[in-house]
Amino acid sequence: MLKRSLDSLLLSRNLLAILFLGFSAGLPIALTTSTLQAWFTQSGVNLIAIGTLSFVGMPYVWKFLWAPFMDRFIPPAGGKRRGWIFITQIGLCVALLMTATLSPSNHAVLISVIAVFIAFLSASQDVAIDAYRTDILLPSERGVGSAYYIFAYRLAMLVSGGLALIIADYFGWRLTYQLMAILIGLSTIATYYAPAPVEEVAPAKNIMAIVKASFGDLWKRDAIGIVLLFVIFYKLGDALALSLMSNFLLHGLGFSLTQVGLAYKSVGLIATVSGAFIGGALLIRLSLFRALLYFGLAQAFSTLMFMFLAMAGKNFSFMVSAIFIENFCSGMGTAAFMAFLMSLCNKHYTATQYACLSALSAIGRVCLGPVAGVMVLQWGWINFYAWSFVLSFPGLVLLYYLQGKVSLNAEIAEC
Repeated sequence: MLKRSLDSLLLSRNLLAILFLGFSAGLPIALTTSTLQAWFTQSGVNLIAIGTLSFVGMPYVWKFLWAPFMDRFIPPAGGKRRGWIFITQIGLCVALLMTATLSPSNHAVLISVIAVFIAFLSASQDVAIDAYRTDILLPSERGVGSAYYIFAYRLAMLVSGGLALIIADYFGWRLTYQLMAILIGLSTIATYYAPAPVEEVAPAKNIMAIVKASFGDLWKRDAIGIVLLFVIFYKLGDALALSLMSNFLLHGLGFSLTQVGLAYKSVGLIATVSGAFIGGALLIRLSLFRALLYFGLAQAFSTLMFMFLAMAGKNFSFMVSAIFIENFCSGMGTAAFMAFLMSLCNKHYTATQYACLSALSAIGRVCLGPVAGVMVLQWGWINFYAWSFVLSFPGLVLLYYLQGKVSLNAEIAEC
């Protein structure tokens, strides 16, 4: 009976839809971050300019500003969630094809502008998919659903971040970005066949009323100020450690594009997915608070592996070990963190509230790039990763403070 129940859960239409949509959500990220960073590095663009590429991701921070439109307006086809997903996928396909015609050595500014537009479309797709995922998954499906989503998301990042580097190494960047555009286009098929969720109609009928009701509802949660600070800081150290990873491995240590593609991206996928599934399984036995605490501590100490790698120098085996440990621990932390964010959302305002919370969590990933570049130039890679370790702890201190002051359990997701 238990096996049949587990099999039916793992193969449910809801979870299969999350699997394919997770791939679509993960594909554009690397194309405006690590892959674009590698393209600019190979083209001879300076380190400070490469660091400023992190600002390309600002739409991920500000996506909550237009999320209420996606709660309020329903596209002509596909419904409120799937309709918006389809629109953003078509836009991404076109923008990536435009990028494929350019070169950083001659069109660095124009590529950066288009990359901002790609990030805007990708962030909008995230808003719609996050809302769809929160709306369609039953409480019993959320743990496995998070693992499915992380697996597909990281698989897509392997394709656009790892496989893309190998393709670029042998066939050039033009073909690389064209192939990524084709994959986004194919993702529209999954959107078409994804099951339609029960879509709650927001009580408010205009945008400003929806904004007020959404944030008003969120602000009523216990210790919400501390909760929001926790959302910002929980992944901060991890985000800083990964902000210049491509440059660290390629320029700092001297690995080739193929080595980075095979080791960093492939091993990272395996480690993150393993961590996510194990973390999801442990969430069944652990309270969400304990899971966030234990996984957060593991995530913090795993960043020290890159400090040791910087000390050791170019060592392929050490690189593989460091990447596996850090990504495994980060995968566990991400599974628990996603469950926590879903638990805070009211289904009337899923798009707006989840967008707000996930945007806050993206602040570190988006804003630390230029700071990271200055830190490396001033202090070197070893001290940079030491500070990444230190900055992993403010979020855990906030989490400890929240114990007993806010209910941290998956069941509050049914609000």
